[in-house]
Amino acid sequence: MNIVLWILQAFLAFLFVAGGAYKTFKGGELSQQMRMLSLGAFRALGFIEMIGGALLVVPAFTDPKPMLVAGAAGVLALETLFLAALYGRRSMKFVAANPFPWTLFMAILAAVTALIAFRGA
Repeated sequence: MNIVLWILQAFLAFLFVAGGAYKTFKGGELSQQMRMLSLGAFRALGFIEMIGGALLVVPAFTDPKPMLVAGAAGVLALETLFLAALYGRRSMKFVAANPFPWTLFMAILAAVTALIAFRGA
């Protein structure tokens, strides 16, 4: 189970750091496309995602702290569920361009990672 947790952590860290960087540095484009949050809100969410993504893999390089991983994954799951709810209000079409299914998938993965890390703590 430890290997599954590390694979999930690395995968989620990549997704959240990449998505957070996009929201932080290209948030203007995103806020114009979505028109549901301001530029500052997208940048704040992007910063949270980048910090949370980094906290998912930091225990690999330091003394392992499973509660740090569980907390970071839990915060990311809540943040991503919030975004999924916003995207879901905008459009429920199941197409590749709609961020709703992808955001919901990431929220589920983050919640599973938090649960596995919490049980391992």
